[in-house]
This record gives sequence, structure tokens and C-alpha cells, in this order.
Amino acid sequence: MPGPAFANAAANAARVPRFAALGDSLTEGVGDRVDGAWRGWAALLAEGLGTTGETAEFRKFAVSGALARDVHETQAPAALAYAPDLASVIVGVNDTLRHTFDILDLAVRLDEVCAALSGIGSRLLTACLPDPGEMLALPAPLARPLARRQRAVNAVVHALSERYGAVHLHLAGGAWVENRSMWSADRLHPGERGHREIARRFHELLIAEGLALGAAPGGEPEQPAPSRTAKIVWLATAGTAWVARRCTDLLPQLLGLAGAELGHWARGTSARLDHIAENALTSALASLSPVPPLARMGE
Repeated sequence: MPGPAFANAAANAARVPRFAALGDSLTEGVGDRVDGAWRGWAALLAEGLGTTGETAEFRKFAVSGALARDVHETQAPAALAYAPDLASVIVGVNDTLRHTFDILDLAVRLDEVCAALSGIGSRLLTACLPDPGEMLALPAPLARPLARRQRAVNAVVHALSERYGAVHLHLAGGAWVENRSMWSADRLHPGERGHREIARRFHELLIAEGLALGAAPGGEPEQPAPSRTAKIVWLATAGTAWVARRCTDLLPQLLGLAGAELGHWARGTSARLDHIAENALTSALASLSPVPPLARMGE
């Protein structure tokens, strides 16, 4: 199947690029509500990919709560049929919050997604993400297991980004993570300002590679910030429901992980847990396909 890669810069300018966004609630746009629907960083970025006044063709496949399995089994086939020039693949936080977390399975699935999209000429956009335990300010025995998992996910994403020549954005740390104005009330999803920050940073990277032709998205929010009352209402309704769903799935195992964490700490053997995680990550990285596809947008 011929890829949609542009033959040269003139061809790039001749038509509007096609952009597909795969992933979970971050890419769906949770935290950036416009006219009763989630917009998000990917939709904002799409506005700056074409020439001035010409928005890129954009299709959002991302769904809140998606796991790597969902991206692999459902979103990727639909995106491949769409044949995008650019495809963002950002997922993994939900996997770290599930009792079924398996870094080897995640690595294999994301490798296959990246290989398939790159194989038809799509240029990938990827990002490493903040540790959810840190974002939620969980106690150390609860936070450490999640931190290990997120570090492993980010390591896999880094490896795949290098392997497939992805446009990679580092979102795991830095001042933007600590800036509360970037985040919504749940502290896990960016607010409008945060989504705009992500879109602007991706746009900067794409401009540098000649893959974006339009203006960068604005940095200042256009929607009024939610009031303190609105935040409290959200936390008491949708936020509580979200926590309840996650607790039903993760809490029993997380408490077990926390118990193991405390037990190893008391015995002075905490390094063993790090060693186990490192071995699992090593196996996951060793499972990645050895040769990346050659066809890439702009080459």
C-alpha cells in the first residue's frame, strides 16, 4: 500500500496535511471543553499544520480511558485506513493505573502500532508523560510503584521514538508540570492553558522540521477559567466517579504493592523492587522489532 508521504517541499505546500490523533483522554482533550465537547491539544495543533488560514485535515481517534491495547486493536486500524501524514501516538498512563499492567505487552503493542503507521509513510508524534503518583501527590509507598511503571512506559516510548524517527516531546517533567495554571481540577489532565502549551511545543518541533506551515496556536486561554465552585462540583461528581472506577480496578493491587514497598523498606531491600522493574523493562526493550521502516513523511 503506497504511503501518503509527501515527495518534496513543494508537494507539502500543495496540499493540506492529514493528521490522526491516537491515544487516551490527554489527546481526546479532557480538561479543554469548548461548546460542550472536548477539544484538546491535537485539535489546536491541527489548526497550525496547514498554510495560514487552511487547517489540516484532522481526525481524532483517541478515547478517554484507552489502554495501549485499545490503541493497538481499535484505533490503529481505523487510523491506517485514514492514511495520515502525521499521527500522534500517546498512551500509557491508564496502563500504569491498571492491575493488568505488563510493560512487555505494552511495548509489543506500541511497536506494532508505530511500525504500521510508519510503514505507510506517517510521521509519528510521541511524548513521555508525568508520573501519575506524583501528579496526585500520593503517599510514597503508593507513589513509588506507579513511578516505576511510568518510568518504564517512558523508556519504551523513548526507544520507539528513536527507532521510528518520531517527533518527540518531553512532557515528563519541568516547570510546566509544577505550574498549577496548566492543569485542570483533577490534576491529571491539562486545562486549556496546558493543552495550548502542548500544542505550541509540538508546533515548534514540527516547524523546525518543516512539517508545519501555519501559525502556532495561541498560548492564552479563550474560555473562562472554571470557578472554585465549578471545580468543587466536578470533583464531587465526575471526579469522584473517576476515582471510584480506578480504585475498583487498581486499589487492591496498589495496596499490595504498597505493602511490598514498606516491607522491603523495613528490611533495607528496596533495591530489589527496582531490579525486578529494570529486568522487566530490559525484556520489553529487547522485544522491539530490530529494523524500522524507511518510508517517512518528508523523506
